[in-house]
Amino acid sequence: MEGFIVINKPAGITSHDVVGSVRRILRIKKVGHTGTLDPFATGVLPVALGEATKAINFLDESTKEYRAVMCLGISTDTQDYTGKIIAQRDYSHVTHDDVVKVFTSFLGTIQQVPPMFSAVKQAGVPLYKLARQGATVHREPREISIISLKVEKIDLPRISFRVCCSRGTYVRTLASDIGDTLRCGAHLIELHRTMSGGFDDNDSITLETLALLNEGGILDNRVISLYSSLSHLRNMPLTEQGVNKVRRGIIPLRDDFEGFPAEGLILGEKIMFSHKNRLLAVVEIITSQWYEEEKNMRFLRVFN
Repeated sequence: MEGFIVINKPAGITSHDVVGSVRRILRIKKVGHTGTLDPFATGVLPVALGEATKAINFLDESTKEYRAVMCLGISTDTQDYTGKIIAQRDYSHVTHDDVVKVFTSFLGTIQQVPPMFSAVKQAGVPLYKLARQGATVHREPREISIISLKVEKIDLPRISFRVCCSRGTYVRTLASDIGDTLRCGAHLIELHRTMSGGFDDNDSITLETLALLNEGGILDNRVISLYSSLSHLRNMPLTEQGVNKVRRGIIPLRDDFEGFPAEGLILGEKIMFSHKNRLLAVVEIITSQWYEEEKNMRFLRVFN
């Protein structure tokens, strides 16, 4: 079995726990996940099976979407409800217009300081390990993009919202920063990922459903193929002759493709090689023009 399944991660377990459960249910060894979710968070967690574990690095994870609920007036060391309360402030001055105005101010490209309770490494050590020892260290702000940020419901001290953001955005930090801007502090009490790259809620199943589908022998209908998972890459279908070359580790020539791209090659672009809608390899363009007798591409990964 190879491809991706999208698990609707439940609250209370880690993303690594999900991988372990999938491995036990399907009785396969090669399982991995992409786009780690915090233990308290739920939602879309793409899980790679078999050869798909080799494709994780080529997925389009540039954009994520979440539904979330934040609570004003209380700040925690983890920036969510699982942490220790470090400050409590009055939020009675906050109005509906204040909330809308502040949310709007966070749209676009902004700087965000990674939280101490995160897997970001400093001097090779994950920040969360330092945080558990009671240490706080300087973190350089990172540039992130908030593509959309919509307030769905205001029932103070709770605010429900949706956010579409770039990879690497910490939604709990976003909530904490919004709370600080509102001069009352805040922490996240709910987080559900609705989309991660090309995978969304409509693709997801629970671990319980995974087990039932597997027992019934009908899981294949929910497995997303490698070919579909990497559909954001430009595709160059190969002839049988080209397929044989790839299997021998040889970069194909122009005649080995079923159709050569009219728009030409883009230096540094990643390209998908396929045959009959099956992924064969991912290559990188290393020259902006095609030279028949010279090396134009290099293999990044060949799939069995």
